[in-house]
Amino acid sequence: MKKFSKIVEFGLICFVCMGMSLLLTGCGNKTGETVSVYCFGDYIDPLLIRDFEKETGIKVVYSTFDTNEELYPVIKNNGADYDVICASDYMIEKLREEGYLAELDKTLIPNLKNILPNYMEKAESYDPGGKFSVPHTWGTMGIMYNRKTIGKGEKIDSWNDLWKKKYRGKIVMPDSMRDTIGIGLKKNDYSINTVDVHQLLAAQYDLKEQKPYVYKYVNDSARDLIIGESADLAVVWNGEYLYSKVEKKDVEFVVPKEGSEEFIDAWAITAKGKNKENANKWINFMLSKKAAITNFNYLTYTIPNKFVYDNIDELVKNFDEQAYGGKGIIKENKIVFPSDDVLKRCEILRNLGPEGDDLYTDIWKKFKAS
Repeated sequence: MKKFSKIVEFGLICFVCMGMSLLLTGCGNKTGETVSVYCFGDYIDPLLIRDFEKETGIKVVYSTFDTNEELYPVIKNNGADYDVICASDYMIEKLREEGYLAELDKTLIPNLKNILPNYMEKAESYDPGGKFSVPHTWGTMGIMYNRKTIGKGEKIDSWNDLWKKKYRGKIVMPDSMRDTIGIGLKKNDYSINTVDVHQLLAAQYDLKEQKPYVYKYVNDSARDLIIGESADLAVVWNGEYLYSKVEKKDVEFVVPKEGSEEFIDAWAITAKGKNKENANKWINFMLSKKAAITNFNYLTYTIPNKFVYDNIDELVKNFDEQAYGGKGIIKENKIVFPSDDVLKRCEILRNLGPEGDDLYTDIWKKFKAS
């Protein structure tokens, strides 16, 4: 759920910001206070760190991780090192149930009112009452493809298309346990939250059979491989569509007919964090109009903030109008905002408990070793 092409840009901006911080010691940290943020790599506009420090006088210590499974042991064993995290739905649920998250202090988060109610309702599935987390981004998983390279008249609408021999060596899959196994499950019309051993073994078998057809298993660069025509089909998140469509007009995206994963990545505060007040302030800042709009322009992922939704067509005015069909088209775009019919086929990942986790981990290890 991250963007790859901006990683170099992210590093350069952070380097510049760090240099400015050294030159202006004391100016950006007037209070002497800090907040430690742990987030997916390249998942916010790095300039927002500077803006938060300037606005609050609180120094941000910013670290990143690649997958939820990488995050979990860090928070479990070293939770005191981090104040606020961004994690996916099922991981928020897992951390909450195991006591690794602190309740939000909503008196310090007045900008909660900016989150659209329907997204807060979706979050109820993993955080009842919204006591421990606030949505950061939202979307669906699907297949991105280049209609010029897949073959004339070929229709892509099923996970089974990723098993076709004609695309051998031209398929990109995620390198992520729950997402990849979920594809194997959905291919067979199973739930992505199943703990049925026979269904999981079927998914493992199918994923092993698919392996010779896969060009790469990656989490970051899938869309760039499609844009650069190194691959024909790639599993990505719908948030990659806006950027990709500008770069290559022949790019299309589909949520397969068998259904898919609907995700919410959210901000939460660690139970052992030392700076909970500052963590609440960080979340409040990220829910502000300026931060939400800045992040949308940087990520092009759906930001569930009313200011983004209300102004989305104006926000993308600098995008290629030919690619999108002109002003006013984004709100009606069924890729950016999938229809209810599509979402009815999608599921949000859930925490499976210790036994379920062990089962998936065993399936994943055997698949990776096959």
